[in-house]
Amino acid sequence: MTAAGEVVTRLTVAYDGGAFAGWAAQPGLRTVQGELTRALSTVLRRPVELTVAGRTDRGVHATAQICSYPGPPPPRLRSVNAILGEDVSVLAAEVAPAGFSARRDARSRHYRYRLHTPAGGPSPFERGRALWWPHRVDRAALDACAAAVTGTHDFTAFTPADTYHRRFERDVLSAAWTATGADALAFEIEADAFMRTMIRVLVGTQLEVAAGRRSLDDFAVLLRGAPRTAAGPTAPPHGLYFTGARYDDR
Repeated sequence: MTAAGEVVTRLTVAYDGGAFAGWAAQPGLRTVQGELTRALSTVLRRPVELTVAGRTDRGVHATAQICSYPGPPPPRLRSVNAILGEDVSVLAAEVAPAGFSARRDARSRHYRYRLHTPAGGPSPFERGRALWWPHRVDRAALDACAAAVTGTHDFTAFTPADTYHRRFERDVLSAAWTATGADALAFEIEADAFMRTMIRVLVGTQLEVAAGRRSLDDFAVLLRGAPRTAAGPTAPPHGLYFTGARYDDR
């Protein structure tokens, strides 16, 4: 919460989630929030309280995470990044509109899940960056699944049964699979908000359809509020990236 007229700073942050226990600060664990708070507090010489657009789980990456805090930007980003490890970097810092909150004011969040699909073997350059998937991929089936996901649905089947969520409907503004190279696919999705592991379960279940182990009709039924046990496996975290958030001012 910020006082009326108080300056608010918006940060754009990128990180490799491989060595982090997620975004949220946790005692005794290395987290993105913990590292950023330490670096900013050192440079600004005062406590900093960060708010984030989308909390990421252990192992999940970000190319354009958005967070905010009350107070002016650091005088030099280079000073902040010099304190941070090599796997996290503040890309931009700017004064935000009065009262801005990275979480509350986000109209949507964007994620990407990356697949590396060569049949011969995984590339060492994609290790920890994409899910190696040497199995059958029916691209038409993936496209049909993405089309079914778009819209407002009950995603109960795609989040753990033991959950803090109270609302299970989400508005998916866009969802699509795209080829990003000769042996690479990406699932791009934008929604008003996401539930814990939602995208990773969506990916794991769509891959079952693409492999012929589940029908498209069965996948569509899951979007009507089926239990978690009816959906597929949770894809591993290292293929997932938070790629941005949309706000009214941009």
